[in-house]
Amino acid sequence: MSGPDLDALTSKDSWAGVRAVVAGFSVAGFASTDNLTHLGAEVVALDERRDPELEEKAELLGVLGADVRLGDGVTDLLPPDVDLLVVSPGWRPDSSLVLQAHERGIRVWGEVELAWRLRNPDHQTPWLAVTGAQGRGTTVCMLDEILRAAGLRSVAAGGVGLSLVEVVMDPEPYDVIAVDISSQQLHHTYSMQAESAAVLGMGPQTEVDFPDWHPSYEAWLADTAKVYQGVEKACVYNVADERTRRMVEEADVVEGARAIGFTFGMPSVGMVGLVEEIVADRAFIAQRDTSAAELFTMGDLASNEPEFVTSALAAATLARAHGVSQVAVRDGLRAFRPGHSG
Repeated sequence: MSGPDLDALTSKDSWAGVRAVVAGFSVAGFASTDNLTHLGAEVVALDERRDPELEEKAELLGVLGADVRLGDGVTDLLPPDVDLLVVSPGWRPDSSLVLQAHERGIRVWGEVELAWRLRNPDHQTPWLAVTGAQGRGTTVCMLDEILRAAGLRSVAAGGVGLSLVEVVMDPEPYDVIAVDISSQQLHHTYSMQAESAAVLGMGPQTEVDFPDWHPSYEAWLADTAKVYQGVEKACVYNVADERTRRMVEEADVVEGARAIGFTFGMPSVGMVGLVEEIVADRAFIAQRDTSAAELFTMGDLASNEPEFVTSALAAATLARAHGVSQVAVRDGLRAFRPGHSG
């Protein structure tokens, strides 16, 4: 007998009959367990840790019908009769549970994949996704501030802010979601099609120095590049990092999506960059071949550290791709203060 058709399910459907295991019971794992249980799935949540806070959360979800197992050894074996394994951020592809799932032909999703599939089909809130080696949380929080300055009901989610699953299940849909997503999270993401996406840069890593979560340098780059797949409006890349441009060139995107670079130098047509102390837009204005629009000045930022400015450039570019005004970009960046980023 075939299992449930997971590809057909959204937050509007009953998940009754779906047997799901959630690996990890932190913020993302708790939200995944809570909402899958709410939708009618049979959920087993596993976490090797045991502390009073987790036990309290486990008791709460146990009342709702989830089976939460905490303590040493609970993640050694994948339970029988499972349709779906949802892995929290950080679960390696070579972990025992993931390998067992693949051996048994069981689907493995990350929190981002689950959240994308749980979106309200009647209100497809656009996602603006940010990844890269450094500065994701700052960029996403800046972007959220800009979107709010534009009068939009925005939220920062993913690696910073709220759980993505919690956000998409909110009964009052958001206008737009600023998503912080790591290369590790992208590994278990397959369906996401962001409205626009940015790779901030890959940092100083080389073929002999890359995050050891990934099996190889090439695998790390490939997982990072997945953020661009299916993009609808803009693939935002760092002109200073040739690797990000190549990712854009190789991405399979929606027809009409644009490649937009950001740079510390003078922007060419189709870029956002610095003209002395002014950040100029030559990508989202009608006369971009012959002119530029001022978005903000370096004096509008709380810091002129290179990583902070990189975040501001990327956030401004993503916001402009979403249709946000120049004034809202400036006002949002003026209002932003470091300290609430991830």
